[in-house]
Amino acid sequence: MHASLITDETIVAIASPLAPARRGIVRVSGDLVVPILRQLGWLDPADQSTRARRFAALADLGDPLGTISVDVMLWPTRHSYTGQPSTEIHMIGSLPIMEAVLSRIVDAGARPARPGEFTMRAFLAGRLDLTQAEAVLGVIDAEDPESLDLALSQLAGNLSRPLQNARDTLLNLLADVEAGLDFVDEDIEFIEDADLVARLVDLRDLLSEASVQLRDRGDQKSYLSIVLRGLPNAGKSCLLNTLTRTDTAIVTDQAGTTRDVITVQVQYEGHSFSITDTAGIENRSDDDEDFDVMSQAQMQADDAVRKADVCLWCIDASDTESAHSIDALTMVSDNAKRSVTNLLIYTKTDLAAAPIETNANGACTAVSSVTGEGIEQLWNRLRAIAESRDAVETGGVIGTAARCRDSLRQAIVCLNNAIASTQNQAGHEWVAAEIRSAVDHLGEVTGAVYTDDILDRVFSRFCIGK
Repeated sequence: MHASLITDETIVAIASPLAPARRGIVRVSGDLVVPILRQLGWLDPADQSTRARRFAALADLGDPLGTISVDVMLWPTRHSYTGQPSTEIHMIGSLPIMEAVLSRIVDAGARPARPGEFTMRAFLAGRLDLTQAEAVLGVIDAEDPESLDLALSQLAGNLSRPLQNARDTLLNLLADVEAGLDFVDEDIEFIEDADLVARLVDLRDLLSEASVQLRDRGDQKSYLSIVLRGLPNAGKSCLLNTLTRTDTAIVTDQAGTTRDVITVQVQYEGHSFSITDTAGIENRSDDDEDFDVMSQAQMQADDAVRKADVCLWCIDASDTESAHSIDALTMVSDNAKRSVTNLLIYTKTDLAAAPIETNANGACTAVSSVTGEGIEQLWNRLRAIAESRDAVETGGVIGTAARCRDSLRQAIVCLNNAIASTQNQAGHEWVAAEIRSAVDHLGEVTGAVYTDDILDRVFSRFCIGK
């Protein structure tokens, strides 16, 4: 049996980010929640209430931390997120303190939770279906309002509900077909072939529409997002035009001509890329005439970097003060999105006084938009990043789309086979078998039918504590 399917153990984990914060949370779920709180002295043994409640307690964490005040949220019955007795211990968001609280709870009988185990228990208890469980991850990972809205919609059941209704309709249809098989000798027809075909066609069309919607969800961020950043006149706009084979960006010798962010979509060897040009990095004083405009341009550029998958930090190879350029880019990159892949790009190598040293892994590349030098090497590096990204299981809403599309495709194939078998009068035994397979494939989408492999694919993407 899958280890996480064993739900009779009490689990505990830090549920808040592992970083300093005003508040930290330790989450516990299982039948030992109330006994553990009593054992630690955080719940009065005389308190036998079964209602959900919140109360303060003093937690003795030993030397050198001493005793701290904690806020306890308690769900003593199964009316909780996980469908089990649960508690959340809220405290100051100091990692040593959170780890000390977790250690006390483990010593009292709980075990550390596995990644996604709390949400898996919610799924197993029927609190969520599989698409809603994945939507929890989508809410956590959402980087913009559109992604958050989509994840919340999925969490509310807007994806799974129509598919569950279709599965229920198929089960009713299967019951009619199999009832006819049970009474075949008595010449009783529970459903006419014409009606059967019409209902199967309607269900197939519904699943086809759902498949299109899933494809749109999966394509929401199916490209690699690349941002060009650097000092003014560093060759960013020229590089954008070269990579996209367009004249989208204005290219002049005058520095600072790019103010707005400019984004172009491009395909390269089967991969989709979104490449964004930004205003050059520069400091302006409040007295400058265009200070407000440039400040807004810098904020837009910084926001683009935070949302990007890859940032190409462009340095003019013909600039004799390249060391200053590197320092400026390093300073800015420190404030950029930490998970972005940063690549150093020397531009205008055709104007460089000396050859530029690069490295084999592509983290530093020298290019010329005039001669084409290094452009293929840069594309190879970007393609490798895209392939590496594609190889990693995507999470949340996009992960749902990838997981569900194949199940829907197989369900549609089964319905087409059932339609053909009915029209060719192949026998309702074949029709029933195809409908039953379609029901199983739809069950894989919502989790009504699941295997250890499906659960691993879904819940292994969660962090510990969720």
